[in-house]
Amino acid sequence: MPRLATALVLASVLMLSACFKDSKAEIAKKAENAATVEELRAAIGEPDELNKAGPLEEWIYDASDGTVRFPILAGKVGPLVTGGKRQ
Repeated sequence: MPRLATALVLASVLMLSACFKDSKAEIAKKAENAATVEELRAAIGEPDELNKAGPLEEWIYDASDGTVRFPILAGKVGPLVTGGKRQ
């Protein structure tokens, strides 16, 4: 029985750790050298939200303490913008 309880606790901890998102600073650090869409995707994955307006895209990532937005034009990554949590 103690083994089962230990296994259940361990499984719960692992599942909960997957729910936590990186902070804005952690996302920015991971993406600091990304100059292209491919590099950004490799560094931090697919965006949580993608906005498009003509040739301009905005990749939005949810962080534990707000959002991080990357403007994309012609496959090139612009300077990131951080914001508060979305409602």
